Amino acid sequence: MSRSARPVTVLSIIRDCLDALLHPSARSDALTRARHRAFMAPRLLGSLAAFAAFPVYLAMRGAPGAIEVAAFAWLIAPILLSWFLSRTGHYEGAHVLSSLALAGLIMAVAATTGGIESFAAIWLVAVPLEAALSASRRAAAFASLLALSCAGGLILASQLGWLPPGEPSAVERGVFIAFGVVSATLYAAGLAFGAESLARTSVALLSREEERYWLLARNMSDVISRHQRNGAVQFISPAAESMLGIPVAQLLGHGLFDRVHVADRPAYLTALSDAARGEVRSVEFRLRRDNAASERGQIDFVWVEMRCRPFDQEQARDVAREAEVVAVMRDVTDRKNQGQALEEARSAAEAADAAKTRFLATMSHELRTPLNAIIGFSEMIAQEQSLMLGAAQRKEYAQLINDSGQHLLSVVNGILDMSKMESGNFEISAEPFAPRGALLHCCNLLALKARENGIDLITDAPQDLPTMTGDPRAFKQIVLNLVANAIKFTERGGHVTVAAAASASQLTLRISDTGVGIAPDDLKRIGAPFFQAGKTYQRRHEGTGLGLSIVKSLVALHLGELTVQSRLGEGTAVTVRLPLVYAPPQVKPSESKIATLTPAPRQEIQDLPQDQPALVKKSA
Repeated sequence: MSRSARPVTVLSIIRDCLDALLHPSARSDALTRARHRAFMAPRLLGSLAAFAAFPVYLAMRGAPGAIEVAAFAWLIAPILLSWFLSRTGHYEGAHVLSSLALAGLIMAVAATTGGIESFAAIWLVAVPLEAALSASRRAAAFASLLALSCAGGLILASQLGWLPPGEPSAVERGVFIAFGVVSATLYAAGLAFGAESLARTSVALLSREEERYWLLARNMSDVISRHQRNGAVQFISPAAESMLGIPVAQLLGHGLFDRVHVADRPAYLTALSDAARGEVRSVEFRLRRDNAASERGQIDFVWVEMRCRPFDQEQARDVAREAEVVAVMRDVTDRKNQGQALEEARSAAEAADAAKTRFLATMSHELRTPLNAIIGFSEMIAQEQSLMLGAAQRKEYAQLINDSGQHLLSVVNGILDMSKMESGNFEISAEPFAPRGALLHCCNLLALKARENGIDLITDAPQDLPTMTGDPRAFKQIVLNLVANAIKFTERGGHVTVAAAASASQLTLRISDTGVGIAPDDLKRIGAPFFQAGKTYQRRHEGTGLGLSIVKSLVALHLGELTVQSRLGEGTAVTVRLPLVYAPPQVKPSESKIATLTPAPRQEIQDLPQDQPALVKKSA
């Protein structure tokens, strides 16, 4: 025998026969199938039992009267009712018809056997009991009213003398009463077994549905929740524990709302309120998550997408009832991070494209101008015989060629230095040196240029400046670039001040001028390669835009800090803070030992009072 085979019993045969009579609409649902089966089984078995008892009744009673024949003939009604349910599937209608048929039979028997005192009157109790199995209030109410009406009719007919006279003997009366009680009890027992079967089936189906739910709820990554209009959580699935790292009990009520990011709470409540009014809404917000980082004082948020809709559409239309919302939340942090990464990559690509454009625009001028001068004046010197050039003119042309070559060399060196720094190949050769001597040397080199431009160059370098450890070549380049920039952008009659001071651990350089200053919008981009300020004022000076960018990179390589303060038309002050002892960052043996430039995070400009200069801080 196969494992799926089951023993053939009387009950299994009866069950198979009943299943064959079921309407197709009742075969797909286990509870509906059990109800139809419970309706047909007692009626068919009762009718068959009544027909089987008919010969016994004839033997005891003798020849039946017309009423008795009609009563037994009425027993075919349950069979017809079963056929009606089998063909139509109308369960509630079948119960209503069954109540009418049973009440009609009881009235017919009771009217001929003593009215309300008849043995059949007790059967009126079975009418509402039978209708109770329909699980329909309308059918149960109809059956109760029908039984009460039949009882009232029998009482009224007895009082008015409308019933036919009948005086059965004491023996017959006792037999009839016993038959009525026994038959009613057996029928009620059949109804009780049917109710028990339905209850057992309902419990089994409920247990099966609960198992399916827990299987779905525990293995589903999305979080399902049920909310009130004000956002209070009435139910939330166990998946919330893995998403937020806390027990589900802590999220009930307003526990989930307390974890919504403050900036996202209006959108969260608005979505729930709209869903409670019958709309379907989707919203993204941040939820605070508990993990190891939270224990260390770091707040961790996850991005979730919540789709919410009314729990019951009919309930949403009824304003008198408390509206509820069901929501499905999904962790979209990875998608948000990918979108942010794409946005950063797009911004970086746009910045690179803009840098390329600035590079081409700047280099086309800075390279062509000295090259044209070199080529032009060299051709004139080559043709000195035909042009009749004197010694003074040849010297002047040679000097112009030399100046153009030096300018061209400085441009190329600036580009190469900036390229080394951005690629991480610029080496810091740390050694002890005297910063005061290096500072005075740089100022002496630029003093002639300052005098030619009519600018006072003031140097304030204390005698007691301590010796520092760093790259003296890079230090001089920082000073030369900053002082040259200050002289370049200061009008005749102004002054440039170079001051130095030392503390316990760092050296502070401050180069200030009374020049044209820098606009607040340009301050945001100061230090970017090939960027030259001057959108809001006329820039009359040449340059590649690499000077301050190189300074910023050199300061960063020395683990220092660069600060720029400026206001348009009032001058600029650049402050550089360098450690007195340069300590190269620790690297792994497999890593390069070359110090590299780490990009600094951008900080927004703070609004300052009118009497204070605009401040932007470039942290290395």
